[in-house]
Amino acid sequence: MNAQHEKMIKMTTAPVKGLVVSLALPTIASMLISSLYNMADTFFVGRLGTFATAGVGLIFPLMTIFQAFGFFFGQGSGNYVSRALGADRQQDGERMAAVGFFCALLMGGVFIALGLLFSTPILSLLGASTKKVAQETVDHARAYYSILLWGAPFVIASCVLNNQMRFQGNALFSMIGLVSGAVLNMGLDPLFIFVFHMGTRGAALATILSQIVSFTVLLVGSYRSDSLNIRLKNLTLSPHYLGNMAAGGLPSLLRQGLGSVAALCLNTAAGAAVPLSQADASIAAFSIVSRVMFFVFSALLGFGQGFQPVCGYNWGARRYDRVREAYLFCLSVGSLGLLLISLGTFLFAPQIVALFRDDGAVVRIGTVAMRCQSCTLPLMAFVSISNMLFQTTGKTLRATLLAVARQGLTFIPCVLLLPRLIQPALWGVYLSQPMADVMAFVMGLPMILRFLPRLPRAMVEKDLLP
Repeated sequence: MNAQHEKMIKMTTAPVKGLVVSLALPTIASMLISSLYNMADTFFVGRLGTFATAGVGLIFPLMTIFQAFGFFFGQGSGNYVSRALGADRQQDGERMAAVGFFCALLMGGVFIALGLLFSTPILSLLGASTKKVAQETVDHARAYYSILLWGAPFVIASCVLNNQMRFQGNALFSMIGLVSGAVLNMGLDPLFIFVFHMGTRGAALATILSQIVSFTVLLVGSYRSDSLNIRLKNLTLSPHYLGNMAAGGLPSLLRQGLGSVAALCLNTAAGAAVPLSQADASIAAFSIVSRVMFFVFSALLGFGQGFQPVCGYNWGARRYDRVREAYLFCLSVGSLGLLLISLGTFLFAPQIVALFRDDGAVVRIGTVAMRCQSCTLPLMAFVSISNMLFQTTGKTLRATLLAVARQGLTFIPCVLLLPRLIQPALWGVYLSQPMADVMAFVMGLPMILRFLPRLPRAMVEKDLLP
């Protein structure tokens, strides 16, 4: 009996709650620590001033785009791999793993080429224009962009390796890869920014070097663990593998991609909702709040990522009773966890914002924004865990609709319209995120209420749900 077969038996027979927790703890730790990439940049760049914080905030959507394609290839291939291993088709899984990895490297090269050729229009699109913000903010944004762009292949490929290892149940090795880069980033940031006097360029260089280290550790870990090895000979660019990867990864691409568009719209709305003299402070405030809330949200994502391999293996093995049990367990724990965290972020919002940038205008705007988002944060447990359930079980349409519900179908229209309908306009920006959270919850509830009652019937009939 080989290692993969032994793992398949464990994933389909071990007690569900303990299995989910054992897989979730490393992924929660890795998600929290890896999100410190952005938190560290925000903290140390905040020491350079409001203009630097705003400039880095404007470029943040670019990193989100890299991650969107990383999750597209990683979730798309990883979902397939876990189902293939659950059905005891190892060679099939190896081919999909190779497709996801090498497509990621290729896409990273495409991003570098496009970023160099069209740097000026891209920066303008991101909001780095003197018509919208101060020249100092534009200079910081351009400096950060010029370095960050070169890390695209490593950011995307690291996401793929991380997701593939998680879906195979190797969350510990995945955590080691991500944590190593995050710890290095927190050490290099102050070194490059203050000791070498590189400013925002130093922050970007620290991030990229850290991503390269993470990529290297993850790649080595994929060979040292019992994960499927990445081999060029297994690369099979057939419609079957590309189509399945696209179907499995589309919800992640749309969710992360629309997250980037949403961040861009938020920056634009935050700057336009206040007088021009306060635009940089407003963008800096919302940038800080976005990073902090993403850090909070990453704990939920880590917990959900512990659920996904359990879901994928058992779906492939047609143990639908275990899929249902794992989903309900994750939903209840995730909701309670976010409720407790939201209370903390609501009560201590001023102190949290001031930790990153102790500027009166930044703290004032950021406090209200954080408290508004805290009010609806617990709803995101339902939206995210349900989205992961649909995505891992191959329900592409429902997964895609739920993935785009919060950032695309709801938030972007809200942040574009509410500042025009509510006065003062800044309150329209404040209320956009909680309004989007409520609307996404309402959209997802009928989907899950229709899906869950059918799981027991599918378990008996041994027939996949349509």
